[in-house]
Amino acid sequence: MKIYISHSSKYDYKNKIYNPIKNASLSKSNKFFFPHEQDSNMVNAKEIISSYDLVIAEVSLPSTGQGIELGWAEYTKTPILCIYEKNAEISSSLHLITDNFIEYGSSEDMIDKISNFIEKLT
Repeated sequence: MKIYISHSSKYDYKNKIYNPIKNASLSKSNKFFFPHEQDSNMVNAKEIISSYDLVIAEVSLPSTGQGIELGWAEYTKTPILCIYEKNAEISSSLHLITDNFIEYGSSEDMIDKISNFIEKLT
């Protein structure tokens, strides 16, 4: 499965999302696109999202750019999974684009819940 990772640029995405996913076994059986990696700076996110199987959006922090990405995903009917840290106040408008939400308490919890979600899709 090809999975696009979306997040706020103000979020500690390298330590809280990228590294845990890269170090998890689910990275061996799925292809992940991390938009803020050095070699990803000059890519067309709109085009990439439309060719991927799933968008995982870390939505603990609001982000205009991420909102645009999620709009593209919804428009192209790419499934969206929103994940957020326990006790985060997420935007209620996210419920207009997906019914898939995961609240997590730790990196390990996040990986376990994402893995379970992906298993159900495949």
